[in-house]
Amino acid sequence: MAQCRVGVVGVGTFGINHLRCFRQLGYIGVAELVAAADINEDLVNQRTTEGFDFTPYTSVDEMLDNEELDAITIVTPDPFHKEVALKAAEAGVHILSEKPLDVTVEGCQEMIDAAEANNVLLMVDFHKRYDEYHIAMKQKLQSGALGEIEYGYSHMEDRIEVPKDWFTGWAQNSSPAWFLGIHFYDLARYLMETEPTRVWATGVKKRLVEFGIDSYDSISAKVEFDNGATVAFDTCWILPYEFEAIVNQGIRLVGTTGLLECDSQDRGTITCCENEGMMTHNQSFLRQRYDKQGREIWEGYGMDSIADFAHNVNLLLEGGSIEDIGDYPSGYDGLQATKLAAGVHKSLETKGIVEL
Repeated sequence: MAQCRVGVVGVGTFGINHLRCFRQLGYIGVAELVAAADINEDLVNQRTTEGFDFTPYTSVDEMLDNEELDAITIVTPDPFHKEVALKAAEAGVHILSEKPLDVTVEGCQEMIDAAEANNVLLMVDFHKRYDEYHIAMKQKLQSGALGEIEYGYSHMEDRIEVPKDWFTGWAQNSSPAWFLGIHFYDLARYLMETEPTRVWATGVKKRLVEFGIDSYDSISAKVEFDNGATVAFDTCWILPYEFEAIVNQGIRLVGTTGLLECDSQDRGTITCCENEGMMTHNQSFLRQRYDKQGREIWEGYGMDSIADFAHNVNLLLEGGSIEDIGDYPSGYDGLQATKLAAGVHKSLETKGIVEL
């Protein structure tokens, strides 16, 4: 069985999950975590002292030049995915990019073209597709039980610590639509198997500007799809620190013969401790355990989407083709989600309906 050699670009707040995933895939011979790069030299070196065995780099170019990699994952801030992906494609290295694929439609297309020209796999980490609750929704929709979808609603909201404390260096270059909405823009497309055609959006800037962050607090978008359905997407990242979870999220679709609702934040696990308050935990996304050798293992759809990339790369290393992979969140899916997110921001600027 093939075992792909992987490098991770970006080892911060979410990058550590990529390190965890490839470390534990190494336990079973699926992937080898070879290298990782981050412009923060102290951070990438720190990760090597936290139980991760890889060669650290501060330069993606050096990592690609020095290591014989089969694949990389890109976990940099949103505006910096494209540059890394183009370098990897040129080097013949398969690519998993965090969402959004890029913050411009043109950038997404450039990444897709580079991947196709060099015959490398380009995946996007749309992990909402791997959530067992959303998989069940997809199966119900495919059964035809809901008839034709007429309308829907989704919400995804972060606590204010995300833009204010986690991403102080680049939150002003992002928004609730880019950071959060992109998940559900893709999920709605995926569930209904349809494409967005036009959008009207509104946004508010009040709370974050108090902290010197020039970004929208919240964005609401009404989107029409080519199946005739309309879906409202509400996103924000200013929930109070005291809210019971870092993220609050859910989706609802109504059809001619039924409806589906999924509260994908409240999975029923609650803690209440002194000095911590009430917390609701999404164990479906990430949950920690230890194997019989005492090694840390992380499970959940936050890991499944990354692991799927490694399995897909191994299929290619064993002589398969990209066409053999079947369904996966592709560069095209990344492009379509970015088209919608870009349309949302254009609507905010023009205060009108935007055709996609």
